[in-house]
Amino acid sequence: MNAEVSSSISSLVIEVRERVAIAILNRPAARNALNQELLSNLVRFMGDVDQDDDVDAVVLTGADPAFCAGLDLRELESGQGIRIGKLTTEDGRWPRCTKPLIGAINGAAVTGGLEIALSCDFLVASERAHFADTHTRVGIQPGWGLSFLLPQAVGLRNAKYMSATGNFVDAEQAQRMGLVTEVVSHEELLSKAFDVAREVVANDALALRTLMAGYEESVGLSQEDAMKAERRRAVEWQNNNFDQSQIVERRQAIIHRGSSKIDPEIRSAEANSDI
Repeated sequence: MNAEVSSSISSLVIEVRERVAIAILNRPAARNALNQELLSNLVRFMGDVDQDDDVDAVVLTGADPAFCAGLDLRELESGQGIRIGKLTTEDGRWPRCTKPLIGAINGAAVTGGLEIALSCDFLVASERAHFADTHTRVGIQPGWGLSFLLPQAVGLRNAKYMSATGNFVDAEQAQRMGLVTEVVSHEELLSKAFDVAREVVANDALALRTLMAGYEESVGLSQEDAMKAERRRAVEWQNNNFDQSQIVERRQAIIHRGSSKIDPEIRSAEANSDI
């Protein structure tokens, strides 16, 4: 997977630019429902991009009008094709990407589509985004981590509400619940997600991936064990990866970036103050 190259793997369209991989679920006529082909391509992509030295962040979205409508029920009904258990890791989750995975939710993310969204590190949503868990309405059980990831994102009561009712949650409500970090206009979604990815890429890649892995490691640990694990990682980093020669340059870059984010009126007031 080379930078600045766009390619199509059947139901999954992939583009890489500026060290960001953009993957688009591409079965729009089926609302990007997950058949065996798309599932296999997506899992393969996750493995490939994780090993790609030209990529530091990933954006996952769907071809309009939906993000992902879940499993392809026609294929599931036929008893052929979809084999859920073969497409996850031993702990039942999607293959984890050590690089930040940003979900750009452009429409409905339902059931299996919701589980894929939950497997992203964070979500940016279009105003047209909707989320629903309809597993029990279909008469199936989640197999990709929903019973753990959904309450982690929105709290146990909200997760139970979504699963028990099957009701759709719109983008604004999803943001209030903590499921998405930002809601933007539909036309701005992909560019906004790409901008966020570029912010990610601007970090020390190894430092960020180590920290993100730390979040994953800490899930399920007691506070004491999580603190011990964090201290262990910090010592290992200090001994093996810390580059003191870059501190001054990076500090100046952080100060410049911070000042550029502050409202001009606030900067003007600060400049005229005695502080």
